[in-house]
Amino acid sequence: MTDPRRAWDTRSGALARQLMALLAATWATAAGGGPRSTVVVPAGSHPALAYVERGIIEMRSDPDASKRDADDALRLLQQQPDTDLEIRARLLLCDYQAERDTKAAEEQIEAGTALLPKAHRVGLRAGLLDCRGQMYETAGNNAKARALYEQAVTVAAETHDDEMLAQSLFSRGYLLGLQGEYASGLTDLKRAQTLYDKLNKPQHSLTTLNSIAILYNRMGDYAQARYIYSRALKAQRESGMQREEAVTLHNLGRAYENLHEWDKAQQSFTESLALSRQLNYARGEAYALRGLAAVSNALGDPKGALDTLVRAESLQRQTPDARLRAQIQLARGIAFHKLDRLPESSAALEDALEVFRQADAMGELNATYSELAEVYAESGNWRAAYDRRTQAKETSDRLLNNQLDQRFATLKVEFDSAAKDKENAFLIHENEINQQALAQGLSVRHLQAAVIVLSVTLVLMLATLAVHQRRHALRMKYLALTDELTGVPNRRSVLSRLDPLLRDSDAGSCAILIIDIDHFKRINDQYGHPTGDEVLKVVASTVRSCVAEPGFFGRLGGEEFLIVLPRLDLCGMRAEAERFRQAIMSIDTSRWFSDRRRITASIGCAVSMPGADTPSTMLKRADFALYAAKRSGRNCVQTEPESPPDLPPTVGSLAAEA
Repeated sequence: MTDPRRAWDTRSGALARQLMALLAATWATAAGGGPRSTVVVPAGSHPALAYVERGIIEMRSDPDASKRDADDALRLLQQQPDTDLEIRARLLLCDYQAERDTKAAEEQIEAGTALLPKAHRVGLRAGLLDCRGQMYETAGNNAKARALYEQAVTVAAETHDDEMLAQSLFSRGYLLGLQGEYASGLTDLKRAQTLYDKLNKPQHSLTTLNSIAILYNRMGDYAQARYIYSRALKAQRESGMQREEAVTLHNLGRAYENLHEWDKAQQSFTESLALSRQLNYARGEAYALRGLAAVSNALGDPKGALDTLVRAESLQRQTPDARLRAQIQLARGIAFHKLDRLPESSAALEDALEVFRQADAMGELNATYSELAEVYAESGNWRAAYDRRTQAKETSDRLLNNQLDQRFATLKVEFDSAAKDKENAFLIHENEINQQALAQGLSVRHLQAAVIVLSVTLVLMLATLAVHQRRHALRMKYLALTDELTGVPNRRSVLSRLDPLLRDSDAGSCAILIIDIDHFKRINDQYGHPTGDEVLKVVASTVRSCVAEPGFFGRLGGEEFLIVLPRLDLCGMRAEAERFRQAIMSIDTSRWFSDRRRITASIGCAVSMPGADTPSTMLKRADFALYAAKRSGRNCVQTEPESPPDLPPTVGSLAAEA
């Protein structure tokens, strides 16, 4: 089954030369093109055979025409039964319905399975297993799909049915590539391509090369993908393969998307959308609209992206493609994030995440985890942000390591395949043994050069990863020790600096000041919490500008701030506290209050007793002093009492050490 995920992409000159040869064969086979292909069948064949063979070809140009041919074949088979041909016709209908109507596809599989005991071509069972696997793959259950593909390969190999074996290897190879097993996937796809060449099926071989190319694309070779997609479009247009043209246009857009060439991506997705509409291909339309929404997000138009995704989701409901739905949800989550609609963004991203987890799609998992980490961080949900960031890093590391490991493995597969070809040529052309030996030595040198290049690439990628990890660690530390609203150090940060200062026997006395903004609740109640937040930010900025080293400052919580002033006695502490109080009173309030009322603060002070105090005991004494300042009418400074009264603290959190 050909769908928008199975694209053209390659990375080597040898692969490109194979492509050009296949294009030439395809043009020759499909000369004349047009909406209805002409097929040649042996004289005296069953009349339904021509419809089945033409339907196989038309699945790559006009799926609806392929369905009509399959239906016509079944009508003929009712009059003149042929079990093998009927199963093949039902496989065509299963292929068509697998991406549109799961129930209808299942009916074709059941009908075909019921016919198997009467079939002469027992290898057709592999085709039914393969089609059921495609249904599971479309639904996002890759584990079940892979098990069915394994069974299909075994059945086709045991029955020596090369056509069914090629199809089963194609499906398994593509899925292995999706799951990151590039070397094994490449082996399957190369075997499938060889079988299609043997069966003289150039269009099938071309589709298989498409999957070989996307396997390299998943290892990050986007520029080569763009090159091959562009070349493929010409061949597909010449041969009238409109369905494949729509698919390739979509994947060309994805290549431009990966390269951040947004104008070209938009053009490719738009052309894919128009052609899919012409073919009444809802799934292709939905994929193209998702691509256009991604472009809108990248160009700063998240509202436009959401409007486009509404249309994409409506079309997606016509297909059981779970991964398509997850990609739409990922794009929607990004758009909501850009619009600061954080709860809706996290809901959409978590929905997408479940599908990508089941499919084990590492690239999309990494993108979704990273986006969720940013959304949760901006929502203030630091625990969830940390968890998602950790998962993003683990997925990114796994993806990077897998790409590096598999690149070496795929080189080995290519080298082994080349060695086998040379051995066969040697047996056929013994008189050219010297030339073959030279060619083998050249191939080894090329491989050695490739290994050196990959080794250098590995070193560079590991260095990049180390820098990324360092930046990530610094960012997480900053988030953990910074108050989100005011941008100043938070309670944890300031108390973590106070504790070692009190433990240092050589540090001398240390003063702490707790500043509480007077009547702050009235500001919130009368002018609203946004105004209250602005007041907190300005007060924090004002106080921070007044604190000089070695002193430090942070927000305790609510409207309370803590200043720590090392090596300061009681007299100096009161003078500093008065300076802070005056600085707060001098804040220009005209931007908030029409009556220009002043912002005032009450300040409670305490001086440490060297070797005896902890942050908890100092906070408690300063809190008693703050309580006394509040009782004295506010807007004043009070120092700790000689005998602290048995009164509760103004803020309960101050009585406990962080």
